[in-house]
Amino acid sequence: MLEFKLPDVGEGMHEGEIIQWLIKEGDAVKQDQPIVEVQTDKVNAELTAPAAGVVRRIFFSEGDIVEVGTTIFTIQEEDGMPAPDTGIIEEEIQVMRSVDVKVNAEPIATKPYHEAVRALATPFVRQMAREMKVDIEKVKGSGPAGRITESDVKHFKENNSITRGNAKHNDEKILQNLSPIKDAIQAKGVEDEREERIPLKGIRKKIAEHMVKSVSTIPHVTHVDELEMDRLKEFKNQLKEYSDDKDIKLTFLPFFVKAIVIALKEFKTLNASIDEKTNEIILKNYYHIGIATNTKEGLIVPVIKHADQKNIFQLADEIRKLAAQAREGKLSINQITGSTFTISNVGPIGGMHATPIINYPEAAILALHKMEHRMVVRDLEGVIRLMMNMSLSFDHRLIDGVTAVHFTNRIKELLEYPIRLVVEMR
Repeated sequence: MLEFKLPDVGEGMHEGEIIQWLIKEGDAVKQDQPIVEVQTDKVNAELTAPAAGVVRRIFFSEGDIVEVGTTIFTIQEEDGMPAPDTGIIEEEIQVMRSVDVKVNAEPIATKPYHEAVRALATPFVRQMAREMKVDIEKVKGSGPAGRITESDVKHFKENNSITRGNAKHNDEKILQNLSPIKDAIQAKGVEDEREERIPLKGIRKKIAEHMVKSVSTIPHVTHVDELEMDRLKEFKNQLKEYSDDKDIKLTFLPFFVKAIVIALKEFKTLNASIDEKTNEIILKNYYHIGIATNTKEGLIVPVIKHADQKNIFQLADEIRKLAAQAREGKLSINQITGSTFTISNVGPIGGMHATPIINYPEAAILALHKMEHRMVVRDLEGVIRLMMNMSLSFDHRLIDGVTAVHFTNRIKELLEYPIRLVVEMR
């Protein structure tokens, strides 16, 4: 009997949530056949059978949280599979006959187990089908070897929505003739909808745990400042022709990444962390910038590795691709781990300032807020400038307030005068 223990499929993963079993007890499986989908820290992983055989026992249900190293199912390998117990089968046949059930004994006595038949699809497509409330086992795949694609799921959903729409129309006609009953049902429904309970699980639970860990461990201090964006906007517009030639959408974010990296090299404690086990400060000489991205599953932080080694256009292209993968749920563990500093760009949504929560175990996070034209005083005269606020939350164990202000001043200097940013890029 082979015991399958939940492996560590991430970096330091301690537990995972059973999202979906792809087999049942008694199913025959092949080696490397997908068995179960598990959600780890912000990504889904599809685990496969280590050997061919029969699934004998499943120890956890969908939605259960399981610690790494715990046995989640067992497989009776092919070489050690027991012969069918025909005595038990005959007994079951007699019981069914006694309650007047017609039984064909031959296929029962000759099949000790059944072959599991399962649609061929990636974890992303399966998750997409669940969210669209589509039974993926009913979808016909158009991909190689019958693999189900995203378009197959969408096509199935559209076709079945039409059928359901007709059924709904017929249901409504019936309800029109039962208006007193309908009114009673609706009145009761209003009363029943005062509360709704949703399980705190999956990515949302991981985010909650991460936020509690950060706030309870790190003494947060937030410094807010503003900067003029007029010169940077003009500089970005001048580069538009080049970005269009490269088919790259150029935003302000890549300029912030470059300015932050330059400032981090000068103020090393903002690119650091504390090893609480050894009581050491770890100063990092690599620059992996996390970009907080809002998705329907929650806040995901894809990471730009070695941001100091990439130019503005490379950063813009990578930011766009990572954001798209995050929203589609296609990021790998490597793409969401290892950040040394995080940017949270909430400007497109709005807001003047905030207290962003540090992405533990990092030392700081910078939130970028909305741009707007404001009246400001320059040379004792009121003028209109394109302004933007930024909020820096930092770990007060590592960083003093003076250092934080110097850090944001350096970022302001580089962005308010983009020629300096260009000169200092390396």
